[in-house]
Amino acid sequence: MLKKILFQLHWFFGITAGLVLALMGITGALYAFEGEILRALNPDVLRVQVREAGPLAPAELVGKIEAAAGKTVSGLWVDTRADSAARVFFTPPPGERRGPMRFFDPYTGELLGQPTGEPFFRLMLQLHRFLAMGDSGKQITAASTLALVFFCLSGLYLRWPRQALNWRTWLTLDWAKKGRAFNWDLHAVFGTWALLFYLCASLTGLYWSYDWYKDGLTRLLSDSPAGQHEGKSAERRGGRDEAPSGPAPTVDYHAVWQSVQQAAGPQLVAWNLRLPPVAGEPATVFYLLEDAAHPRALNQLRLDPLSGQVKQHERYGDKSFKAQLLASVYALHVGEYFGMPGRILMALASGLMPLFFITGWLLYLDRRRKKRAAQAARGAVATQGGAESWLIGFASQSGLAEQLAWRTAGQLQAAGLPVQVQPLARVDEQALRQANRALFVVSTFGDGEAPDTARGFERKLLGSQLALGELSYAVLALGDRQYQQFCGFARRLHDWLDRQGARSLFAPVEVDNGDQAALASWQQQLGELTGAAVLAPVEQPFGEWRLLGRECLNPGSSGAPTFLVRLQMPAGAHWQAGDLLEVLPRNEAELGARDYSIASLPRDGALELIVRLERRSDGSLGLGSGWLCDEARIDQPLLARVRRHAGFHAPQGDCPLLLIGNGSGLAGLRSLLKERIAAGRQRNWLLFGERNAAHDFYCRDELQGWLTQGDLARLDLAFSRDQAAKVYVQDRLREAADELLRWVDAGAAIYVCGSLQGMAGGVDQTLREVLGDTGIEQLQEAGLYRRDVY
Repeated sequence: MLKKILFQLHWFFGITAGLVLALMGITGALYAFEGEILRALNPDVLRVQVREAGPLAPAELVGKIEAAAGKTVSGLWVDTRADSAARVFFTPPPGERRGPMRFFDPYTGELLGQPTGEPFFRLMLQLHRFLAMGDSGKQITAASTLALVFFCLSGLYLRWPRQALNWRTWLTLDWAKKGRAFNWDLHAVFGTWALLFYLCASLTGLYWSYDWYKDGLTRLLSDSPAGQHEGKSAERRGGRDEAPSGPAPTVDYHAVWQSVQQAAGPQLVAWNLRLPPVAGEPATVFYLLEDAAHPRALNQLRLDPLSGQVKQHERYGDKSFKAQLLASVYALHVGEYFGMPGRILMALASGLMPLFFITGWLLYLDRRRKKRAAQAARGAVATQGGAESWLIGFASQSGLAEQLAWRTAGQLQAAGLPVQVQPLARVDEQALRQANRALFVVSTFGDGEAPDTARGFERKLLGSQLALGELSYAVLALGDRQYQQFCGFARRLHDWLDRQGARSLFAPVEVDNGDQAALASWQQQLGELTGAAVLAPVEQPFGEWRLLGRECLNPGSSGAPTFLVRLQMPAGAHWQAGDLLEVLPRNEAELGARDYSIASLPRDGALELIVRLERRSDGSLGLGSGWLCDEARIDQPLLARVRRHAGFHAPQGDCPLLLIGNGSGLAGLRSLLKERIAAGRQRNWLLFGERNAAHDFYCRDELQGWLTQGDLARLDLAFSRDQAAKVYVQDRLREAADELLRWVDAGAAIYVCGSLQGMAGGVDQTLREVLGDTGIEQLQEAGLYRRDVY
């Protein structure tokens, strides 16, 4: 029970505080080497010529600097260990706590220019400490730092292996793993490597986050009596928001410098003089000796600024170990306590922080996906399992293969045969080994590719070796002969099954563009094999629709004319957003049907299509587009029928929906948007591309109206010809990569509709750049990445 509670808290805090910690880690890693980076960028400003005589004394330095700057010095920081520039701090303006800072040459007193990159590192520090949001940001980073302590301890407990003494179990990564297993390894193994660094960074970071933590740590580690540090803490809190007021202090730099040299001795290599803001208070000098334990092992002097009399001298070497730790909080926080190796390792660990946020989210989304799949399986129509059942696996891109799979199942059930129907994405090695008889109804997408939802099946199984000698099977292959690799995926599946020893019941039936004769052959051979009756034709007959009108959506465009075509519905006609309309051009069945994405809903009172008028190379009009956009007369009857396209139906539930398309591909996306808006679902994001905004912004008023009303959460447009460099939807998607990740992390589905060449391939490549191949495969297998492309 405890482990379950810790697990729930671990991932809950991870998806809330994880992003803040990722930002803190990146900014902390960058800021850790601020000095080195600035010196590399500004060698003429931050590097000085070392002189044998040594740096000038404070009195001479202050005189030269105040004369050159016209400002009063409040502090100096000089380090003689290298050729680094020194720093001078000036008295702050009235009412402010900190004054300006300048770099100077400690050997001449000359003020140096402002280094390039300094504002960037100031921003990094502000983001690291306060998210650049002041006190409210500080509260967020403080809470996230506490969460990091919890992550370290709970993660260690949750990961504790049975073989706890085996170091390989803790620290080695199996690069051969994939998917969820690999993400888990990344999260757990790298988390173990970085555990001590994160504990060190978080436990020290809390020192600046909460006063109660700072006071408690001081009481625990300080050598001073409790009353002294409690008084200092109260004084610090009381004066936090008010700048001191009063006359400026009088300083005898000769006396101060003489006291510093006497106290420090010949090993003095660096010193930081801080003058009091008002008269009557002591000056403070932090100094470093050559044999210091680490770069922050500072000694401290408090002395009278006028006489130089030492009032208090704290030597780092005289402190107890615990007090040394307290004095080294910053050095521990940045790893400097352990020298340069410590700094590098701490910076690397900090830079890895986003890895845990990303892998944690991927693991979380994977759990959600599996939970949804389990719920869907429980809610599906019950089928019979076991070795006696016929396994019917389908892989569909447009929905036809799924329809045929269920129709085949109905044919077998009518003969009294038990069946189980599964998408190939759910057919694994165990299912194939257990089945004695299987039917595969699979389409091929594009030129020989597997449908999106079956790519995981091909990747996992078609390259493996299985003993399937007990399996008998048949394949129904759907394809298009215009492609060179006709039915390529189905043929690869058949060949693989044959190599595994499975027995083919009859030769694969290959169907070109829904050829009815081939489908009848499939049913006939099943009937002869099983005794199942041959069913009625697979497809419904074409019905009579009537052309109500057509409107050119892009008058004056440099591209082909595109029309909004309106058709009157016959009685009883019904469709769902995402479905297709098959049209017989010129009402002749032997010229072949043409598929068009439906752009409207039945409630609109008419079926609408968005059709681009195509021209062949010889100048003649395209068969289907020419008929709809030019040749058919208004009010003329057309032969058409609705084809269910379940693979492009809207996702179940109110998950966010990202719609991407170009040109006439807006049709299918428009119907999905209409359906979502009618259901009150407003988390919709559309990316649409065409040539010119002035002419090719289809449905402009409608889309902008949805955006204004909040029915569209976001609308991104890519008009390729409106600028010198062409911009496409995939470019807009790449620009919005951070938002894309947020939507996917929130469970968004991605639907793509439009041209296969160019747009769909470019979008797919961009999605893989942003989400990774594994991320895309997980979306496909979960049914959250769907494409209707042509």
